Amino acid sequence: MRKYISIFFLASFFLLTSCDDLLDCIVNVSPELHDKTLTVGNVDEFYSENITAEIKNEVNDNGYDYYFDVSGKLPEGIEVFYDTYREVVFEGIPKESGRFRFTVYLEVVALENYYYDGFGNEVYDDPLCTDNISKTYVLAIR
Repeated sequence: MRKYISIFFLASFFLLTSCDDLLDCIVNVSPELHDKTLTVGNVDEFYSENITAEIKNEVNDNGYDYYFDVSGKLPEGIEVFYDTYREVVFEGIPKESGRFRFTVYLEVVALENYYYDGFGNEVYDDPLCTDNISKTYVLAIR
């Protein structure tokens, strides 16, 4: 009997909450910045490296806008470029040596994930469990 009561309460929970949202969080549909050890660069030599991102557990991760930001110290001469196709590019000719720690922030927004309910109200259906992430990286220049 207790088994049936537990099943009843579990089924009620799924019926009364948004099952899609719950499943998205169980599956962990969320933005991800890839782990990466950046290539060591040299002073006065051209340097280029990138950090890529995706939506974990999402087959349509091109259906999102990716917004990046970088904070922290980078060596003089290295510039940051944000590619809308899911990557941050670090490029230039470093003018100073050292270890430079910085953080990459990512926020994603689902494209066209809205619909109109029976009353004509726009309803946004966000399949993500979370829409942002940040990760710290280290760039070494000799």
